[in-house]
Amino acid sequence: MAIEFKYNKSSLHEMRGHLKIRENALPTLKSKEAALRIEVKKAKLAAEDFDKQLNEKLHDIRMMTRLWSEFDSGLVKIKKGNYSTRTIAGVKIPVLEDIEFDIADISLYYNPNWFLDGLQILKDLTYLTLQKEVNMKAMEILNYARKKTTQKVNLYEKVQIPEYNAAISKIKRYLEDEENLSKSAQKILKRRNEQKLSA
Repeated sequence: MAIEFKYNKSSLHEMRGHLKIRENALPTLKSKEAALRIEVKKAKLAAEDFDKQLNEKLHDIRMMTRLWSEFDSGLVKIKKGNYSTRTIAGVKIPVLEDIEFDIADISLYYNPNWFLDGLQILKDLTYLTLQKEVNMKAMEILNYARKKTTQKVNLYEKVQIPEYNAAISKIKRYLEDEENLSKSAQKILKRRNEQKLSA
């Protein structure tokens, strides 16, 4: 969309104002884009790290597969996940602080001793899974914000700033031409008046 302007001084002043705003905003937008790019990588690495820990934990308990058939999965439930938000370059992302579990009373007299370990394993698996998901969500949010910021940087840098510069040049040339024509007209008029007076 081309910018609209008029060939006068007030339009020239307005175009310079718009140009200055964009030129001043551009370094900030570029810094924001760079910061978001770094944070997207951090969130991705964190998600991959939690995924790796989760897979290692699942690999460690693979040998206990037959025992898990005895385990009552209803013994442990998520009561509440405590989340907070963190702001990075003006973008809010979720952070999992901790998880509160609702653990049923179990009798070690009627259940195997490993049930206590089983509860802890389930809590760890749940924590790692949720941390991975929260970091994936944070990565999506940050990546979306980064893309939007990149679009704005490109809009300013490749479209609007050149358009405003071109508009300013056109207005200045027009005003200069108009001024030159006016001066030329005044000189011609002055010469004619001088010729009339001398004749």
